[in-house]
Amino acid sequence: MDIHELLKKVKSGEVDIESAEKQLKKLPYEDLGFAKLDHHRKLRSGFGEVVYCSGKSTEHLIKIFQSFNDKKVDILGTRASKEQFEAVKAIVEEAEYDELSRMIKVVRSKGKKLGNIAVCTGGTSDIPVAEEAAQTAEFFGSHVTRIYDVGVAGIHRLLSKIEEINEANAIIAVAGMEGALAGVIAGLVDKPVIAVPTSVGYGTNFKGLSALLTMLNSCAEGIAVVNIDNGFGAAYMATQINRLAVKGNE
Repeated sequence: MDIHELLKKVKSGEVDIESAEKQLKKLPYEDLGFAKLDHHRKLRSGFGEVVYCSGKSTEHLIKIFQSFNDKKVDILGTRASKEQFEAVKAIVEEAEYDELSRMIKVVRSKGKKLGNIAVCTGGTSDIPVAEEAAQTAEFFGSHVTRIYDVGVAGIHRLLSKIEEINEANAIIAVAGMEGALAGVIAGLVDKPVIAVPTSVGYGTNFKGLSALLTMLNSCAEGIAVVNIDNGFGAAYMATQINRLAVKGNE
């Protein structure tokens, strides 16, 4: 619920006081019994609540999406299966699905994308996590520049793109194996780097642990590290930085 829009409608007479009161009673959250939906979150933080789909029953997921859809807001669902999407699509016609990032999106607002976030990957196997980051940032209103497959095994590829990368307000570096990409980028730019270790790699990669430790122990300054495969978390932080940069340039 957009409180500002609701108050404007009350002022113009489009919505009567009794109807507005009923809507406000659902704040700060709506209790569905099995879930408490935080419709007030965007008002507090600037970011609406996101649905983490993995592990949820189909029945619960449908009720959650239906509640958000009834309020005519944009909806983002992460880590969703194709089967979950098909169940959501049956009740929310506008829902779209991206198999690579495993995201369900219902986007009604078509505003201009602001600023610039660069999303970089070490290799093509890191792209699913990178797309989770890129599409999350776009959903929250950021312009995204994708620069994929620029890992340190062929560092000339990265060097050929470094000026473009440095034009961004924030950089997301997504890499598996030993996870060296974030440290190398941070040593070449003057922008904050958010490192995302991925579970891509051979046995001693330990499902992303080696990349995580490399990123945490980098000697390059200006790196923040999120959890393994957490493209969503990286995008959220990068969008916060991007918004501050845009605001500062106004």
